[in-house]
Amino acid sequence: MNTVILDVRTLKDSLADFTKALTTGASSTPRISFETPELLWQTLTIKRWEILKAMTGCGVLSIREVARRVNRDVKAVHGDIHALLNAGLLKKSDDGVLFPYSGIHVDFMLQAAA
Repeated sequence: MNTVILDVRTLKDSLADFTKALTTGASSTPRISFETPELLWQTLTIKRWEILKAMTGCGVLSIREVARRVNRDVKAVHGDIHALLNAGLLKKSDDGVLFPYSGIHVDFMLQAAA
C-alpha cells in the first residue's frame, strides 16, 4: 500500500528528517507535515477530504470529472484542487490531476498547553 503520512511537526523536525534521509540515503514513507493542527484542518476541509476519497485509486482525473464524482460545482472543486496541489497531496499532469497514494494516515497528538 502506498500511504502518505500527514502529521503536525515543527519545521525544524521536518528538516532534520530530510537531512537524515539525504545523508543516509534511506527511503521513508511519504510524509506531508503541517506546523499546527489548525493549519492541517484549514487545508484538509471536509470537502477536500471528499475529493481525496473520490480520487483514491482512480488514476488521473479531470477537474470536471472530480466535480461530477463529488456532486459539486466545477469552479468550487477547482479551488479545492489547487489547495490540495499546493499542499502536495495531488500531482498535476497534462490530462488532469492525480492522487498518487492508496491511503492516508493522519498522525498528531493533542496535549495540554504548557
